[in-house]
Amino acid sequence: MPNFSTKLNRVAKDTDKFLKKFLGNQSKKSDLSKSIYYGLFSGGKRFRSSIVVNTGKIFGINYKKLIAIGSAIECIHSYSLIHDDLPAMDNDDLRRGKPSLHKRFNEFTAILAGNSLLTLAFEILAENNFKILPQIKNELLKSITYCCGRYGLAGGQYLDLTLENKKSSKKKIINMQKKKTGALFGFCCEFSAILLKKNLKKRSELKKIGIDIGLLFQIADDLIDYEGDSFIAGKYTKKDFKKGKATLINLIGYKETLNYAEKLKIKIEKKIKKYGNKSNDLLESVEFILKRKF
Repeated sequence: MPNFSTKLNRVAKDTDKFLKKFLGNQSKKSDLSKSIYYGLFSGGKRFRSSIVVNTGKIFGINYKKLIAIGSAIECIHSYSLIHDDLPAMDNDDLRRGKPSLHKRFNEFTAILAGNSLLTLAFEILAENNFKILPQIKNELLKSITYCCGRYGLAGGQYLDLTLENKKSSKKKIINMQKKKTGALFGFCCEFSAILLKKNLKKRSELKKIGIDIGLLFQIADDLIDYEGDSFIAGKYTKKDFKKGKATLINLIGYKETLNYAEKLKIKIEKKIKKYGNKSNDLLESVEFILKRKF
């Protein structure tokens, strides 16, 4: 039976294959193509795409459809990283062991390439070849816009920047991280209920699982920043303390943050196990989060 790393690599390979084919099938090449490729194919784990696939497996959703949705999510994630690295945001010069896009090209190219990747996600889901009923497609698009806009990723990033060097409560920090990182993970789980026309209760249940997975992922990122190796992480570490970031580590310390993360992981796993043996891959994903080094 393949181990988790093998399965994760397969999803990453299939996601990249889909994205390269999608971009290759477009009749016109953009002047931004080089920078878009640089930002999109930068060696990421495609972990969000794997959450999509592993959630979809629980409900028997077609694998090719899952890869298409995962690919759209990875476009949004890549856009967020490109903008996150900009001097006006977190001002990071390194991403996945390579120069950040604004360092490789320039700032205006990074902004426009990021914008293009955000819209590319919607191109993928709106494409005629992505065959689902129009009503369901509309609901899918509505949900994903909510996750990456002012109530989700963008709103969370705003809070992340405005809370720098300010006293923050545990509640505020968790709320910010649930928006900044958790919202998109929420969609990675909720989409299954949308495709299968489940009721709002089931949608909410899956969305909350995804948001908690995203929160755990962000806390793991903070733990890596605190004690991780820059070479392994592929980016400079120990930045959060220097920048006065609102993180649980800066509020309650490393040990208490790790305890909080372990309890959160147990809570998530308990909810996932209700879905039976088909949820094993999703459980492995959650287990992987706190073990990763990058």
